[in-house]
Amino acid sequence: MKSLRRRLRQAGGNNSEINISPLIDLVFLLLIFFMVTTNFVRDAGIEVERPVASSALPAENRSIFVAVSATGEAWFDGQQVDVRAVRGHVERALADNPGAEVIVLADQRSQTGAVVRVMDQCRLAGAGRVSLAADTAGGGGS
Repeated sequence: MKSLRRRLRQAGGNNSEINISPLIDLVFLLLIFFMVTTNFVRDAGIEVERPVASSALPAENRSIFVAVSATGEAWFDGQQVDVRAVRGHVERALADNPGAEVIVLADQRSQTGAVVRVMDQCRLAGAGRVSLAADTAGGGGS
């Protein structure tokens, strides 16, 4: 017993360590929890100049965005897509986020025909609600 005390004194006193393994496990569990429960917002990928409407309401966080540029090009998730491919992209997005609203961000200079074709593809994909985005009269959100 005396030799143990002597070795402890020579080693620098009380030799206690903190085990951080449970803390690391907890941090990884929290990280996994937040990764699984987080909804990532997917933007359409281009900036459009939206028309102004006094009755515009803010969009939900669970919304799916499809953009129509001034030249009539469709954009989804940062990539330009063919209008016929919008249906497949929206179907996949709805499979990941069932019940989400699809919001079409149309440039105010875009032709009505291009916007209607994109909205039609969204409805054919199974979207229950398809809305057209507009800025509020005060210049706020969608």
